[in-house]
Amino acid sequence: MIGHVESAVMQHGKDLGGIVLNAELALEKPTQTSGKRKKQRLSSVAMKSFVKHWQLYLIVTPPLLYFIIFKYYPMLNAVLAFKDYNVIKGIWGSPWVGMKNFKLFFDNPNFWTLIKNTVYLSGYLLLAGFPIPILLSLMLNEVRSNKFKKLVQLVTFAPYFISTVVMVSMIMLFLAPRLGFVNIMLNHLGFGSINFLGEPGMFRSIYVWSDIWQTAGYSAVIYLAALAGIDPTLYEAAKVDGASRFQKIWNVDLPGILPTIVIVLILNVGNIMAIGFEKVYLLQNPLNMANSDIISTYVYSIGLLNANYSFATAVGLFNSLINLVLLVLVNGLAKRFSNNSLW
Repeated sequence: MIGHVESAVMQHGKDLGGIVLNAELALEKPTQTSGKRKKQRLSSVAMKSFVKHWQLYLIVTPPLLYFIIFKYYPMLNAVLAFKDYNVIKGIWGSPWVGMKNFKLFFDNPNFWTLIKNTVYLSGYLLLAGFPIPILLSLMLNEVRSNKFKKLVQLVTFAPYFISTVVMVSMIMLFLAPRLGFVNIMLNHLGFGSINFLGEPGMFRSIYVWSDIWQTAGYSAVIYLAALAGIDPTLYEAAKVDGASRFQKIWNVDLPGILPTIVIVLILNVGNIMAIGFEKVYLLQNPLNMANSDIISTYVYSIGLLNANYSFATAVGLFNSLINLVLLVLVNGLAKRFSNNSLW
């Protein structure tokens, strides 16, 4: 009797389990079906959008391919920094060495000198060169004569199109110890000739102020565009309130271009360790090497001239990581204090 009862209970349990299982499957089927329908709907919407706006997708494709091929794909080769590169075995076949290349760089006697020279030169350029385009754009915005305004824009914008090699050649000719224009003027004033490019202390100033002269007009364009987008009614309200020209600049112009200033500042700080290689290298000589040897020139001399590609890649990767950290840090500070940021 007991055995019959047990078998009946077991059979009833199986029936209940089957009912529960069937109920779960019944619940899963609509969910799976709805998921498939949702995917089909999204793909249909995407296809309709592509057909409708195919011209826009066509315009976006070339720059997208450029960044994928020339920017993102080469990042895969950064693995070279953790290997001992062998030309025969290639990048992926070379043996792993871990953090050896980074340790060699950190233990290098020139490590702190390279960091100091790079930070000092970039910091000097940022502090001196960042405000000048803003001031230039504010002054141009106050000019009432269109002819004079266009003339100033042409004169300040044109040097940007001078190539780096030509620019350095001009600097060398102007500052030559004997026949340079500057030294000739100094001699006429009763002073002795100065070997400007042979003085380590003068290298940073020569680099920074020549760069400002070359790029200030170009950099001012973005601020002029931001000034053009300010609501004219704000100027009318300021005029009704009796604001002076300086008060209009302080209370209308600067707040209007502040988001642009913050974004440009974030980008500049994010590139503080990536200062241009070409101009520094062309102005460099054994006499000013104490202040002109920066990370990018060191990577060139070690990586290409000495064929130590793994070590050079490690130095370059370290430089990029520092830039990334600075970019994220400054972006966070800007977002916290001004509500303007890249993301």
